[in-house]
Amino acid sequence: MRLRPGSGAKRWVFATLIGLFLTSLGLNLLLFVLIAESPFHYLLLDFLPGWLRASLLIVLGLALGGLGIARLRSILQHNVWPELRTPEGPAMLRAFVKRQQRRQGPRVVAIGGGTGMPQLLRGLREYTDNITAIVTVADDGGSSGRLRRQTGALPPGDFRNNIAALSDAEGLMKSLFQYRFPETNGRDEDEQRNDLAGHSFGNLFIMTMAAITGSFEAAIAESSRVLAVRGRILPSTLENITLCAEVRRTNEDGHIEWVTVQGESNLPKSGGQIERVYLQPAHARAYPEAVRAILQADLIVAGPGSFYTSVLPNLLVEAIRDAILASSAVRIYICNVATQPGETDGYTVLDHLRKLREHVGDAFLIALANDNYTLQTQPSPSTRWVTIPPKSEWGDFQIFSGDLVDAERPWRHDSHKLAARLMEIYATLAERSHKV
Repeated sequence: MRLRPGSGAKRWVFATLIGLFLTSLGLNLLLFVLIAESPFHYLLLDFLPGWLRASLLIVLGLALGGLGIARLRSILQHNVWPELRTPEGPAMLRAFVKRQQRRQGPRVVAIGGGTGMPQLLRGLREYTDNITAIVTVADDGGSSGRLRRQTGALPPGDFRNNIAALSDAEGLMKSLFQYRFPETNGRDEDEQRNDLAGHSFGNLFIMTMAAITGSFEAAIAESSRVLAVRGRILPSTLENITLCAEVRRTNEDGHIEWVTVQGESNLPKSGGQIERVYLQPAHARAYPEAVRAILQADLIVAGPGSFYTSVLPNLLVEAIRDAILASSAVRIYICNVATQPGETDGYTVLDHLRKLREHVGDAFLIALANDNYTLQTQPSPSTRWVTIPPKSEWGDFQIFSGDLVDAERPWRHDSHKLAARLMEIYATLAERSHKV
């Protein structure tokens, strides 16, 4: 809780300090008088010159303080941390120092969803514990979509993925949280309504926690606590939003037509080029904690993740967008490694930035993109590399690049490469802003 200006707190803090000083002075004087009037008055050394008495007290104080520090150090080494004397000791000490550095790391807000954001979070957690992931609630497909339709609650899938990415829990617990019950072939959704088929255990866990705690946001907080999450996972809004798109496509007669598509899972299947996305309701209220995290952030990151269905839905929440524009933090958009069928076919990095500007203004003028296109011809049969155009075409955009690709899954980022390059860029930009 912050104190309001003019509340008078400072004067009473000062009064308290003066009171403590006067009390100490009084106790010192009382002790002096008691000793002077006792048989032990010689302890005051009043037979010596004043300068000599002061010097003796200073030397005695330094000697006792030094002895105390030496003994405490010995106790720590031999009793509290006996492992430091083993071959693994230096590594343990380095881990302790690293943990302290993470606790003091920059306040990072990551905005997105899907499978892209967990890749970033797994890398970021090596640099800071002060992470806030703001996650889309527009998902209406798969297990999350079924639960959303059946219960009316927010979709838990993206939250589950990010909780697992930031969790310190043992591997078995994380595997349990991510476990998905096998699909039942040949049965439609109505037949599977009461089945576990296709559901993730983590999704069911979150929904159960929501029923117990009484709210979705409390369920996320408690689930994060159970899995020892470092950081926070927050929704961009608590409203039941629907993602809609204006799509341009060619009909059977060869003419261009414009259609409106509703539902996040339907956008990639629209058969045309997505030109604009928007939310229903249009003025969804932002989750207050998400806005507060953005305003307090040192670094705000959008992406990686599905551009139209994971990243933009968060930014279209008006208060989220306005908070980003008002923030003094370093703001970086992380561009996907590969294009996405039905969403960003043929897009370059510059296309992503221009579409981002069309939807949310100048929230992100800086991008981080992959520049390693040499692993194979294309990242996958259905995708293409997202390339960086010549610098002469950038305009007022700024693009940083690096080898960010996962060699085993070239359509995704490598968590460690991505986080390392991101923090390097953040340090450079933060230093520039301090010099201005």
